[in-house]
Amino acid sequence: MIIKEEFLSRLRKIFDLNLYEAKVWTALLSRGVSTAGELSSISDVPRSRTYDILESLEKKGFIVMKIGKPIKFVALKPEEVVERVKKNLIVIAQEKSKRLEKLRNDEVLDELNNLFTNGIKFVEPSDLSGSLRGRQNMYNHMDMMIRSAEKTITLVTTTDGLNRKLEALLPAFEKARKRGVTIRIAAPLTADNYKIAKEMSRFAEVRNLSGFQGRFAIIDSEQVMFMLLDDKSVHPSYDVAVWLSTEFFAKSLEQMFELAWSQFTPLNKIRI
Repeated sequence: MIIKEEFLSRLRKIFDLNLYEAKVWTALLSRGVSTAGELSSISDVPRSRTYDILESLEKKGFIVMKIGKPIKFVALKPEEVVERVKKNLIVIAQEKSKRLEKLRNDEVLDELNNLFTNGIKFVEPSDLSGSLRGRQNMYNHMDMMIRSAEKTITLVTTTDGLNRKLEALLPAFEKARKRGVTIRIAAPLTADNYKIAKEMSRFAEVRNLSGFQGRFAIIDSEQVMFMLLDDKSVHPSYDVAVWLSTEFFAKSLEQMFELAWSQFTPLNKIRI
């Protein structure tokens, strides 16, 4: 049985399998029912590893072991496998979430915070910078920045970016507002995102950024995060941002924003 490497690679990414697991699973799918020895020959996986691989696939819900001798394994419908994998992922995620939640009052977290607090004393502000790859990673970092805000949040984004940020950052924005943080958001407003802008106006002052393209955030005039690429022309996985913790640059950028802010049209004066 010959399976293209590209197809095996896609299976590994989609189902989080290693190469041997993908080979044995596809081999069993092609037979329906088979023994470990037969699957080893078909899949070109060493026989010494085949039983371990089959046991792993069984635990993950990909196959079922048939009762009787010789021991055989039964393939399940791919649709059923998808459902099982989804359920298993949800259970695993919930378990990990509970484990992490318990850390809030655990001495382990106190020890980690002590290590960080002591270590950060010796770090120059200019060293607190980095690049972020992938839009989800970028939003995770922005969420952290917003949660740490004490005074101001300044956000400039695109038409589509406004929609995404409501979905990704709404809880962080609402909590920041309750803390008394001033939030200002500027973006090109159209019929496609006007409702989103109205929703955001509950916790932020939103203005129309017509004829300007930009993607950046300033937190407390101390931290800056700016995106390097046009979100219309880049895949989310390849989006890139730069994060800087520098008061001088953050204040300079915010001063330039202040000059432009008064020129932006307030949301309540827009007719769409």
